Amino acid sequence: MDNVVDQNVNQVVDQRNGFELPLLLFAGFRTIIDELHAELARQGHPDARPAHGFALQAIGMEGATASEIGRRLGVSKQAAGKTVDRLVALGYAERADDPGDARRKVVRLTPRGLDVLARSAVVFEQIRGRWAAALGEQRLRELEDGIAELTGPSGFRLDAAGWFAG
Repeated sequence: MDNVVDQNVNQVVDQRNGFELPLLLFAGFRTIIDELHAELARQGHPDARPAHGFALQAIGMEGATASEIGRRLGVSKQAAGKTVDRLVALGYAERADDPGDARRKVVRLTPRGLDVLARSAVVFEQIRGRWAAALGEQRLRELEDGIAELTGPSGFRLDAAGWFAG
């Protein structure tokens, strides 16, 4: 960030460069996610990773096939399958027969997967509370509202992890 002197008013003006906005937004995201995962590790989920959270959301409460998970995450069926393999190995998900089609397997969340999601929700609320205390509730709400307005109704997408890798 450059500080420049505004010749019209003879004072230092904090001038931000356009490239700083996405870096600041990402730094905020990273700060929150790192804090979340440190707390999840303390609460019994030391192997949970940010990509797992996106995958657990893609599986959803009803379960999903590897193809559906891949589409939701914006990755190939094979990449989704590897992620599912890891979630199964960690006890967050399980594969089960699809009652509607014996040829397909459905991935479902296990009690451990549901637990990490529930704990994540609580920790996210705690983090937001600390941000509200630091910035003020009104200022934080204005920030959230402004970002929501600019990103639109489809601003949140589960394919972020695949987007970064792609």
